[in-house]
Amino acid sequence: MSDPQHLLATLREDLDAARRRDPAARSLLEVALAYPGVHAVWTYRLAHHMWRTPSLRLPARLLSQFVRALTGIEIHPGARLGRRLFIDHGMGVVIGETAEVGNDVVLFHGSTLGGKSMRHGKRHPTLGDNVVVGAGAKVLGPVWIGDGAQIGANAVVIHDVPPNGIAVGVPAKIRLRPTTAPFDAEIDDPAIYI
Repeated sequence: MSDPQHLLATLREDLDAARRRDPAARSLLEVALAYPGVHAVWTYRLAHHMWRTPSLRLPARLLSQFVRALTGIEIHPGARLGRRLFIDHGMGVVIGETAEVGNDVVLFHGSTLGGKSMRHGKRHPTLGDNVVVGAGAKVLGPVWIGDGAQIGANAVVIHDVPPNGIAVGVPAKIRLRPTTAPFDAEIDDPAIYI
């Protein structure tokens, strides 16, 4: 991210992702000024860049905590986030230090990518590309969430979820959608399973 052109392109992608994914967004200017999820992701990108320099780790953590106070979104600067992450609404989102998030992921408010142990090492989830994590969902531990998976609202996921799987409930149970069936919001939208 040291190349200014790359940085600007990344920031523009984040804006476009929010504009494209949120039907309430009316303009890129509105997204840039009024979307705390975008602000948190942008600040994360700076803090993560700082985190890679050992002498800047404390300032990176302080920056991330300052933005947490402003947005209600906590992203550890050590996490690895892909391109075009969209955090919708945002309040209460937590992304732990060893979490890895693929490209084109959507996280809704209150979702947690957290740990379930206090040991050092990999202790947070890895999400593939095009994953959706519903409001209030908790994905805990070093689990793997496959590409295209959907985590239902308020689900508690403590096991791997296969690509295109749908995880709902507490503890989450996995449903597989037939690959030939078109998406049906009345059946396949994980937000309806609480």
